[in-house]
Amino acid sequence: MKQIFMLSACAAALTFSAPALAAPAKWDLPSAYPASNLHTENLQQFVNDVKEFSNGEFDITLHINASLFKAPEIKRAVQSNQAQAGEILLTNFANEDPIYALDGLPFLATGYDAAWKLYQAQKPVLSKKLESQGMMLLFSVAWPPQGIYANNEINTVDDLKGLKWRAYSPVTARIADLVGAQPVTIQQAELAQAMATGVVNAFMTSGSTGWDTKVYEYMKRFYDTQAWLPKNAILVNKRAFDALDQANKDALLKAAEVAEKRGWELSREKTQWYLDSLGKNGMEIVTPSAELMDGLNKVGETMLDEWLKSAGADGQQIIDTYRAQ
Repeated sequence: MKQIFMLSACAAALTFSAPALAAPAKWDLPSAYPASNLHTENLQQFVNDVKEFSNGEFDITLHINASLFKAPEIKRAVQSNQAQAGEILLTNFANEDPIYALDGLPFLATGYDAAWKLYQAQKPVLSKKLESQGMMLLFSVAWPPQGIYANNEINTVDDLKGLKWRAYSPVTARIADLVGAQPVTIQQAELAQAMATGVVNAFMTSGSTGWDTKVYEYMKRFYDTQAWLPKNAILVNKRAFDALDQANKDALLKAAEVAEKRGWELSREKTQWYLDSLGKNGMEIVTPSAELMDGLNKVGETMLDEWLKSAGADGQQIIDTYRAQ
């Protein structure tokens, strides 16, 4: 009996003295876009990479197509740690702070190289803002350039007056105000129904969104204005990140670096594919007239002036840094 007691005591001592094995990390990552979307494709590979780089110790569940939270709810969900990570469209939160509006300003950065430079100038201020809200920026990827979908012939900005204009952010709603259209707030998940029921009959968005929502079933023309390249950002709750062990932090950051590079390349590569595919499905891809572009550029100048007034010294520094690159 004495031997049995001693063996039991030794076993207990070993149990309590041995370091506890850490349970695998499990996170949720909500997104507002369908499986066919380029951002979703990139995110799916990102979560796969996190699992691989962590040797199976870090598992992120991707919730697509606004199935866990609707697009405007995702930032708050991450901030409150209801979801440990999430994907947002930065311009959706333009009313909250000018930094979120920046890459939605028309004709400030109209191509991928310019959009990347703007991102580099913007990133320090954006990261600081997110940190003040208990979050961190993991990575960001640009959408393809934005153009105008409509059935009407659009030769000047005057032709946009009175149209029911889908606005997916405060920035796109402001464009509607400046051109005399009627802004109607519609997120991507509800866009097809809005077109089918006549709630909207014109809007600016990318070839990617046009393809995902089958705009060609409702609209005849895409005016390839290449007005701006808004970005999606992957946010992480800072407390959730700090709670990870170092190996899982390293896996997450490594996967994020790979995903950002891959996402920008994928967006660039698919831009022409989206336009070609829209054309094959009966949509006319229109080169906008000089008169239309002149009018839209004036809208862009007005919105940049407004943005600089609201963004203050930080905003001016971003623009100066961007233009100096």
